[in-house]
Amino acid sequence: MKKYSPTTPSRRQMTGINYRGVLTRTEPEKNLTKGFKRAMGRNSMGRITTRHKGGGSKRLYRDIDFKYDKYDIPATVKSIEYDPNRSGLIALVAYADGEKRYILAPNNIKVGEKIIASEKAEVKSGNRLPLGKISVGTFVYNVELKPMGGAKLARAAGNYLEVLAHDQGYALLKMPSGEIRKVPEKSWASIGQVSNEEHKLMVIGKAGRSRWMGIRPTVRGSAMNPCDHPFGGGEGRQGAGMRRPKNKWGKGIRGVKTRKPKKYSNIFIVSRRKKKK
Repeated sequence: MKKYSPTTPSRRQMTGINYRGVLTRTEPEKNLTKGFKRAMGRNSMGRITTRHKGGGSKRLYRDIDFKYDKYDIPATVKSIEYDPNRSGLIALVAYADGEKRYILAPNNIKVGEKIIASEKAEVKSGNRLPLGKISVGTFVYNVELKPMGGAKLARAAGNYLEVLAHDQGYALLKMPSGEIRKVPEKSWASIGQVSNEEHKLMVIGKAGRSRWMGIRPTVRGSAMNPCDHPFGGGEGRQGAGMRRPKNKWGKGIRGVKTRKPKKYSNIFIVSRRKKKK
């Protein structure tokens, strides 16, 4: 981690990630980028559907390959780059047929290394295989929920899933949350762990840095007026005045179950995630 000299009170606590010696390129591959308009928490009608989002630095979108549909064609890592749209680092790879693509970089991958997506691939970091070909105890990331559906699981910085067992055409995977879930063995997964595992240790340090990231302020309900929140109003500071906490719209929060009882994926969950104490 990178610490800063305490030139201001907020700078004293701020930390960042030392990318020097990790990133090998500063400008992205032009053919694999495009401009895009961030939703800022608004729907198609412009109404706020997710609060506390908006503003932030302008970003260029890097087109990441989550399909990995170039099978049995080896690729060489050309560069390790920063992506402002995700927490993990990305790698530019050049396939043997000349095509270039961005992929989510695994931990400790180096420029010049070879990777491949193949059923006969070696079980090493960066290679991609069907879950049925991966032995128990292996760490994987970029995992598909359905065969040929594109990577959906374990894509954030430092994340990985552990293959616990193989049973009747399914692989049992342990999630970062502790949940154990069944995924078809024909689904593909990348070997290893997502890069930039220090991301979770970063201390933002000041409000301004949150605004650069597109995060707007969160106001306490007790600081609002009665018309704006159930906790609002009163002379001076007041307690919530009710048994359980609730949000602006009166819905229960903190510990209230929101998952649908008949959700389609219930049959694939072997063990629920661990509850926070």
